[in-house]
Amino acid sequence: MSNLDASADPETLLDHHTVAWSAVRRSRYWMYQRFQYRYPGKIRELRQRLMIIPQERYGDQRVCDFELGVSIPNASTIIQEDPFGNRIFLIYAPEASAEVTFEMRLIVERDLDTPEQPRLRPVDVAPFNNPTPLTNPDETLQTVAQRMAAAYADPEQLCDALSTWVFGAMRYGSGATTVSTIAAEALKIGQGLCQDYAHIMLALCHAASIPARYVSGHMLGEGGSHAWVEALVELPEGGYKVVALDPTNQRRTTPAYITVATGRDYHDVSPTSGSYIAPYLGELTTSKRAGLTHIEYTGH
Repeated sequence: MSNLDASADPETLLDHHTVAWSAVRRSRYWMYQRFQYRYPGKIRELRQRLMIIPQERYGDQRVCDFELGVSIPNASTIIQEDPFGNRIFLIYAPEASAEVTFEMRLIVERDLDTPEQPRLRPVDVAPFNNPTPLTNPDETLQTVAQRMAAAYADPEQLCDALSTWVFGAMRYGSGATTVSTIAAEALKIGQGLCQDYAHIMLALCHAASIPARYVSGHMLGEGGSHAWVEALVELPEGGYKVVALDPTNQRRTTPAYITVATGRDYHDVSPTSGSYIAPYLGELTTSKRAGLTHIEYTGH
């Protein structure tokens, strides 16, 4: 795809550090992501699930173009949609060599001039009303949520306060948790990655009776994927609005964020997962490059 190739030229990428995100009206991004699996030998019956390319439209975000490359010549690919509207690629190969690579190129645009999105209905919010095993609040999280809810009558202010609390309660660092660490345990450890911050935030929202969902995506400047939370705040006039918060960075999201998928927790939106038949384990390495190719400010 020539459009994708042209956008990959490093000379076309803008410095996102110089952008005044609060004044942005339209932005366009190019992204390259690579997942490489290495095995001691051949494998059989490979079934891979990739959730790395967003749905066509999500709020003010639109997918302009994408390309998915699979290194297995005889692999078949099926595209499906999960119950939350996410785009899933299901890849099958009866046999594969000792090295399997998946490569993704993507162009995404965000248009903040897009008319305000329709309010979410109760049926849209229902899947995000209750916690999962990963986000079930323990007594400590219940107590924090109840105390904060008593202090903040406005639900948006409450969400901001919960995000700030999570940021203060955690120290960012790898090695202390895994993607299967539950929110309460991550809080006890006091250290974790973005998925831990998001799981704790979700647990607090649920304990405070605020529906909320996990978001998997990218933030410019991050080396890997990123995770944050969308609180679904009920409006006095009916319906719900989305309030997107990043507790890892103690802020609401900006146009520098790209949403890939939403779900109840990490397990719903894991970028890559699958199975194969072989008497040995494989090793996964990932890489990513992303950048701005176009920016417009309000008034221009």
